[in-house]
Amino acid sequence: MVCRSVRPSSALWTSCDNKTTLYPCSWREPPTLAMSFVEYSDRIQDGDIAIIYVSHDQMMAVKVQKGVQTQTRYGAIRHSTDLIGQRYGSKVTCSKGGSRGGGYVFVLHPTPELWTLNLPHRTQILYTTDIANITMMLELKPGSVVCESGTGSGSLSHAILRTIAPTGHVHTVEFHQQRSEKAAEEFTEHRVGHLVTVRNLDVCKEGFGVTGVADAVFLDIPSPWEAVGHAKAALKRHGGRVCSFSPCIEQVQKTCLALYKLGFEEVSTMEVLLRVHDVRTVFLALPDFGPEASVSAASEPREEEASLRSSSARPNIPTVSCKTTTPAREMPGHTGYLTFATKPRT
Repeated sequence: MVCRSVRPSSALWTSCDNKTTLYPCSWREPPTLAMSFVEYSDRIQDGDIAIIYVSHDQMMAVKVQKGVQTQTRYGAIRHSTDLIGQRYGSKVTCSKGGSRGGGYVFVLHPTPELWTLNLPHRTQILYTTDIANITMMLELKPGSVVCESGTGSGSLSHAILRTIAPTGHVHTVEFHQQRSEKAAEEFTEHRVGHLVTVRNLDVCKEGFGVTGVADAVFLDIPSPWEAVGHAKAALKRHGGRVCSFSPCIEQVQKTCLALYKLGFEEVSTMEVLLRVHDVRTVFLALPDFGPEASVSAASEPREEEASLRSSSARPNIPTVSCKTTTPAREMPGHTGYLTFATKPRT
């Protein structure tokens, strides 16, 4: 007989095979977790980062603070009364909403994907299409140790942190001092500072500041071939994966030569292109094939064709609605080339 017990907020359930017993106890409010980009919080608290969803093409990231107001096209959102204590995902009526309706927004929990769409741009950033392939091809998982250069605006960093949490670590290097300081402040504000170390270094000359610890290395710098040696030194002895993001094919060629020279294997380059389809409803006429008749008459095919032509010209023809998709007339094209390689096991 195997017994399992689970303690919810209001009672103790004990299950022994197919017999379940409920032991009542005093009800307690479950503890509220603080907002984090790697852990979900139920309610909005003072100091949280929240995503204000106005429409599909308008969002903004705000820091929730008592006594502060955020202006939207529907009016003001008062943090003290409209946000703090509310559940993430709540519908919030703005000051111009009133009884007329329509003046509302949704308050969403921050995620790396939403942060990518709303972060302050300090540099060009990577978007979710490339990020998804990077995290997959680098074989990242909880507990992985990753070296990254450069930090930039932190778009990829947040996605990596969520993937390697709660026991992994990111060593990120940024050449620009002010950008590195700002990135460190954001990581602390987003409550992921314990998972990341930010260094202000020139990775091409000084490396990542660590040796033999990384499961994966990511390079997003103008001359990644100059940092391949430092990437190899940062990887663990048992091997690891390297990824380099470059917008120009000449950069890719030099990087691949450097990877082969240092003994990397399984070198491959891919380009990820996103093709968006527009979904729309179309109405198709139902054909009228006329009454059934014998197939022996030689004139029947011509009669059926005449019947179809006449029915298509009649008004009020029955139709059926269908969903169809068409590619957008304009679509985002090239972002960059992703080059992957594997360090051989030694």
